[in-house]
Amino acid sequence: MRVQTRMMTTDRFRGPCARVVKMLAARVAVTLVAGMLVVPLTTAPAFARASIAQYDAPKYPSGFTHFDYADPNAPTDGTLVFQNYDEAQSYDSLNPFLTRGAPAPDILHLMFDTLMQRSWDELASEYALIADDVEVAPDGKSAVFHIDPRARFSNGDPITADDVKYSFDTLTSPQASPLFNSQFAVISRATVLDPSRVRFDFRHVERDAPLIAGDLPVFSRKWAMQANGTRIAFDQLTNVPPVSSGPYLIEQRKNDTQIVYRRNPAYWAANLPSRRGMYHFARVAFKLYHDHYTQLESLKALDTDVMVEYSSMQWARRYIGKNFENGALQRKLFPDHGAQMQGLMFNTRRPMFSDVRVRHALALAFDYDWLNRMTFYGQYRRTNSYFDDSPFAAQGVPTDAELALLDPYRASLPAAVFGPMVRQADTIAPHTLRENLREARGLLAEAGWTVRDGQLRDAHGNPMSIEIIDDQPGMDRVLLPYMRNLQLLGIDAHMREIDSALYQKRIDNFEFDMTTFVYLRVTIPGSELERRFSSASASQIGSENYPGVRSPAVDALVRAVMRANTLNELETATHALDRVLINGYYLVPEYFAPDTRIAYKSALGYPSVTPVSFQGEDWIVSYWYRKTPSAAANTAEAK
Repeated sequence: MRVQTRMMTTDRFRGPCARVVKMLAARVAVTLVAGMLVVPLTTAPAFARASIAQYDAPKYPSGFTHFDYADPNAPTDGTLVFQNYDEAQSYDSLNPFLTRGAPAPDILHLMFDTLMQRSWDELASEYALIADDVEVAPDGKSAVFHIDPRARFSNGDPITADDVKYSFDTLTSPQASPLFNSQFAVISRATVLDPSRVRFDFRHVERDAPLIAGDLPVFSRKWAMQANGTRIAFDQLTNVPPVSSGPYLIEQRKNDTQIVYRRNPAYWAANLPSRRGMYHFARVAFKLYHDHYTQLESLKALDTDVMVEYSSMQWARRYIGKNFENGALQRKLFPDHGAQMQGLMFNTRRPMFSDVRVRHALALAFDYDWLNRMTFYGQYRRTNSYFDDSPFAAQGVPTDAELALLDPYRASLPAAVFGPMVRQADTIAPHTLRENLREARGLLAEAGWTVRDGQLRDAHGNPMSIEIIDDQPGMDRVLLPYMRNLQLLGIDAHMREIDSALYQKRIDNFEFDMTTFVYLRVTIPGSELERRFSSASASQIGSENYPGVRSPAVDALVRAVMRANTLNELETATHALDRVLINGYYLVPEYFAPDTRIAYKSALGYPSVTPVSFQGEDWIVSYWYRKTPSAAANTAEAK
């Protein structure tokens, strides 16, 4: 399966590139320069500030002390013992920027700072970190970042503009993973203006370009230097500890399944407003296990400290035992706003999926309510939007502003686009699966597919046969019921599990019928929509337009999103786009979890304010802490 963010072991999915992809998930658009509304971007004045935001002013004013969801008074000591990160069972590299090898768990997050820091309780804002201010050109074609003179690498060297340029040039070269080259593709070049200033020139004006530049991780060119003065090629730099910019250093590597990071006592940014209240643990240790069962048992035996659970069945049935009963372990749901779009994706390049009525019919055969009740213990919500649980999801009937965007394409769009926002078919009384399948059979007949000799056939007598591919075990409990329903319609549906390398090759080359896919969650929709849904990307091998969307209406609406100058304009454009995509049935929407499930030792604490949107593992490592012995004892007594 194609993985775009961290997923559940059996309910959702993840893969070997999840940590890098997750970092790219945070990339969002920017139309405010230093808190000043850009209407349009080309008329914005240029001046430097320590924060930038997409709309309105940044939430946190100049002189703020820490993010609301950080606790600067929490204890700063002790060790956090974590488990598998992104399902890696071992690692063989200390370089998270390469395609070769498996990087050490969470090394990108713990050892490499970026030019600026994203906040987790705003739509899209960045605050000073390595760069203490940024100046965006009036025409939006470039941005100049000033390096904080206090900024230091882990070896004590000052971070300079030349180091920033070196990091950019390296990450956008063939030596680094193409994921980074893709992420920073909007930047044409980095130019050193003086030792403390670097300018990024953009290939074209995009509202997200300055924030994308601010997301650049920075490392020293001395990382590749050997004692004899020679350099190791970056793509061969796998087992040398980084000369890095982040808060932790590597303290110990026992083998390829264990690593211990130690907080750098000389970390220069510890008291910056964007860092105060972060990284409380003196050490962060990882133990990598070979299966989920062993991971959970290690937590229950108190051998590890915390676990983020991605399986509803595990959460409902297996988080039990004496240490939960005596209060040594706790478990809790933490609300997490913003949902990814997950679903069974059609490859519309296949002739049998070219008709939207066929795709709609196959969506009707997915019985989410039965799955949630019988398999997922009622822990999920049905996905009804590409932007679910966010202000960008369409609701109700189109507004006049939405209709102004949609009307030019009315003749080519399903009539449902112009009615109330469709909700996926349910099987909650008085609705039934039988009714949904009856409607599906009618749609298939309209599209020229009828049952003959017990099989669904087109006008030429060709049967419909669907192969659903996957690269991990565990999805059978979702797919088998769905395939059973397809078979009731006369469709030959079967599942094929293949190894991850072959799977990736097949979907990159669009050699599949259906597969489970998750669209990366972003805070604000932006340039990623072009990669996912534009007609131009539909024929690009390895693009994110796996379903093969080719629609002039979608192209126009994506452009409307990109040129929106106010939040209202952006919401209007995304609402209209949402209606077209949902009614295009490019995938069968599945489900999302409204909460993050975390089980942890009672000795761990967390801030009283939870971020609006977060990744569980990152939140724990960045903001949780180990309580003082007296506070931990009081927690146990309260249980």
